[in-house]
Amino acid sequence: QAQLVESGGGLVQAGGSLRLSCAASLRTFNNYGMGWFRQAPGKEREFVAAITWTGSSTYYADSVLGRFTISRDHAENTVNLQMNSLKLEDTAVYYCAAGDSAGYSTMKYTSSYKYWGQGTQVTVSS
Repeated sequence: QAQLVESGGGLVQAGGSLRLSCAASLRTFNNYGMGWFRQAPGKEREFVAAITWTGSSTYYADSVLGRFTISRDHAENTVNLQMNSLKLEDTAVYYCAAGDSAGYSTMKYTSSYKYWGQGTQVTVSS
């Protein structure tokens, strides 16, 4: 049974940092592209960042470019999202996802992902 479990969310002041982790119990984790999405109250789920199965390519939403960094650890079957210079508008539930797509043109869409975690809340306060 494939499972993705996010951790690392919490309450942080604007300008601060958080590091989200996603532990994947996927038999073939190394074959999946991984993505982070977020959903704020009353809004649709939106793309944040993605990394290809090799880890050689990463993609970011314009709103987080230069502030967030996605990485993956093949040995630990984890994917991480380092979030710096957090803003109030980063407040959302953050979801980890796994899919077999590659390339920004597909990895930015929720429909490209087969497995999803339950999400972790990130709240940025002023």
